[in-house]
Amino acid sequence: MTHTRYAFVKANWHSDIVDRALDGFQGLIPATQIDVYDVPGAFEMPLLARDLAQTGQYAAIACAAFVVDGGIYRHDFVAQAVVDGLMRAGMDSGVPVLSVSLTPHHYQETDHHNAIYRAHFVDKGREAAQAALAITQARAALTQAA
Repeated sequence: MTHTRYAFVKANWHSDIVDRALDGFQGLIPATQIDVYDVPGAFEMPLLARDLAQTGQYAAIACAAFVVDGGIYRHDFVAQAVVDGLMRAGMDSGVPVLSVSLTPHHYQETDHHNAIYRAHFVDKGREAAQAALAITQARAALTQAA
């Protein structure tokens, strides 16, 4: 069975930036085919992605977060754990789980940087939609060939 629904999980930290990824995603996949879920932060995304994948309702799940160096903790460890968890959720469930989790080397909360990253998230959301559509099509072709 080919699914036409997609889940989009987004972290609430820096939501003014992260939400732009959903804008890009919806530029290629109609909003009526997307279920949107909010989580507190990036670290919570893999668990929800796994749970959503296990429902069997989605062709793919995209997850968006902006993990920045807050100066207190090692953001690179958080980012790596998130990406590893998203990959594991996809591999364990058999449902593609796509990451729009960005970890910039340099980020300052200025209008200039915020504008740059908002635009970047739109692009990355669009790329995630392209990947979701492509993997859905490739998997459907495998099923038809079998």
